[in-house]
Amino acid sequence: MSHDFVTIEKPRPGIAVVKLNRPERMNAMAFDVMVPLKEAIEAVSFDNTVRVVILTGEGEGFCSGADLKDPGYLSIFDGLTMPGIARRAMRVLDDALLAIQEMHQPVIAAVNGAAIGGGFCLSLMADIRVASEKAYFRAAGINNGLTAAELGLSYLLPRAVGASRSSEIMLTGRDVDAQEAERIGLVSRTVSADTLMDTCYQMAESIMQHSQIGVELTKQMLWASQSASSLRTHINHEGHAQLFVRMTTKNFEEAIQARKEKRKPEFKD
Repeated sequence: MSHDFVTIEKPRPGIAVVKLNRPERMNAMAFDVMVPLKEAIEAVSFDNTVRVVILTGEGEGFCSGADLKDPGYLSIFDGLTMPGIARRAMRVLDDALLAIQEMHQPVIAAVNGAAIGGGFCLSLMADIRVASEKAYFRAAGINNGLTAAELGLSYLLPRAVGASRSSEIMLTGRDVDAQEAERIGLVSRTVSADTLMDTCYQMAESIMQHSQIGVELTKQMLWASQSASSLRTHINHEGHAQLFVRMTTKNFEEAIQARKEKRKPEFKD
């Protein structure tokens, strides 16, 4: 399936690959890329044959952030002055990135190359990041005379790598290469470029061994924890999610029986 600059492929059962497909512009975040990305993400989110999503970029870059050549134009800007256009434009980008975090399925970012500015933010919206050895991350706004804080970066990065490291990365605007990204926990692992997608497929297949509802609620709880008002509130939230699956499915009984019979469980939710 194709949305011009965004493609959706299903290379293996249960796995969808959503790919930014404008390699000549390093998959920059022009509106003619980001609007189709949001549409593709929403379509895949409600495709119940898809259990795990892999997000990546075509060519040498994952996503190079703002399109400095031609950001494009949308009809929703018609009749607005620059302040209004700017606010609408930010909303389009915000909604596209948040759609990734809000997907029902876990999202693995296969970071194949440069993740710059908004592309850095895009990678952080994924649940898991796997980096090619060619990948690097840059909070580029500060280098362009702007703020490095954009599209959730100052919220998500400290939660991924800690406050001090985030401050240093965002205030200096330096590159974080793939090896450092793994060392500081920005990515779960770094692999060679030619094994990046296979690594992500294997990870996706490992996730798919578990129940659909269990995986979906685990993702939801992980994201909810980042903005929970207190540990007690979040424990209560987790408890209700656990009880929901325990009381409305036979998954627990199937897991126990499968363990006794020395076979893989078949969760029917």
